[in-house]
Amino acid sequence: MTSAVVADARGAVLVVSLDRPGTRNAITADMARAVAGHLDRLDESPDLRVAVIHGRHGYFSSGMDLKQFERTGERPLDPRRGSGGLAWVPPRKPVVAAVDGYALGLGFEMVLACDLVVAASDAVLGLPEVTHGLVAGGGGAMRLPSRLPRAAAMEILLTGRPCPAPRLHDLGLVNRLSAPGESLGSAVALAEEVAAMDPAAVVLTKQIAVDSRDWPESEMFARQEPRLAAFLEARRSARS
Repeated sequence: MTSAVVADARGAVLVVSLDRPGTRNAITADMARAVAGHLDRLDESPDLRVAVIHGRHGYFSSGMDLKQFERTGERPLDPRRGSGGLAWVPPRKPVVAAVDGYALGLGFEMVLACDLVVAASDAVLGLPEVTHGLVAGGGGAMRLPSRLPRAAAMEILLTGRPCPAPRLHDLGLVNRLSAPGESLGSAVALAEEVAAMDPAAVVLTKQIAVDSRDWPESEMFARQEPRLAAFLEARRSARS
């Protein structure tokens, strides 16, 4: 894996760090594949329960490496997990974003693919693709309107203007604000809270929360029931 993405386990929490100084952690295809590989490790390991993704050097990520794209046409995709290594197929287990500095373009789209968001009070997030004649195709144009009131989401998407983290906290996208430069510690603390819960219950809860967004209201309980019944039977069998 590329050295521009580093991972270390802190107990049951896997911290995945974007580490590409000089580019403000701009994402390449190699980095996307590396992120995906670490998230595969998260899902496969019984000892790991939650991941935290953050950027080193005071920035989450400036987004797709536009210079690389202009030179070669390379898009920062993993073949299976997609943009940034998680936008298409996030892991089964929860992921927390820890945002310092800027999370722009694909950087913000990676944040939107996470389940929980901790951001420094001076962080700024945005989707400036339209200002470059591009489209927020890594999930931004699809996910942001479901995470924010539509008017706020459309303003961010159509103007390309970045949004301060405190505003996104007020709108409900950011779970917790931290002091400047302290988002990682706060995110790990939140991840540890989740990791202390029953792991099977957490995985099924995330699965239902994500999948049910597309379920018709009249079918929601019918679709949930087989999963819930199987989970409860497995729990009963394990205790008997």
